Amino acid sequence: MRSIRPSVSRRIPESTVRRLSHYLRSLEELAREEGLTVSSEELAKRGQTTAAQVRKDLSHFGSFGKRGLGYQVDGLGRRLRQILGVDRTWRIALIGAGRIGSALFAYPDFQSRGYDCVAVFDADPEKIGLRWGDVIIQSSDAIEETVRAEAVELVILAVPASAAQDLAERSVAAGAKGILNFAPIRLRLPKDVHVEDVSLVMELEALSFAITQSGGVPE
Repeated sequence: MRSIRPSVSRRIPESTVRRLSHYLRSLEELAREEGLTVSSEELAKRGQTTAAQVRKDLSHFGSFGKRGLGYQVDGLGRRLRQILGVDRTWRIALIGAGRIGSALFAYPDFQSRGYDCVAVFDADPEKIGLRWGDVIIQSSDAIEETVRAEAVELVILAVPASAAQDLAERSVAAGAKGILNFAPIRLRLPKDVHVEDVSLVMELEALSFAITQSGGVPE
């Protein structure tokens, strides 16, 4: 299987990246089922898209598979893990040990996908010093020191909007390269810092919009 890495100057659509995650999960399911090859049609069916879209998404990253034979399940899965960056371990810090933070810390798929939470911070004195698994919750005052010492690359920000900007800036200054932001605020950070905003309310609004526009809600 021949493939090439995309040029860093090319911007891959976010929708394509999200579909790659679906394709990878489908390939992992096929591997557990001992499948050796898969067609673009089968990947499309499992990912709820079209075969043409599968081929277009993969074409961003090179040439995969052979006409009439499909894709090698193991080979394509391995390549997608490289593309998505989940063929390695990422060191993560969680800032905010509240309801969202505790749920994220306990999420089992993070560890299995190579996301290792090595530090947790909070401003609440009653939480500081508590042990979560192998991690002891630290004061937010220790962010800079710990992010540097633990070589943290990614930060999950699960704090109120009023605190988010300052905590994000401090994390980035200490070496963090990416922020997963659950705070309801648009962060202002250097262009070379990657930020993903997660808003549960906005996701629900998207659902309610789709249902309303499709005529699913009576007047």
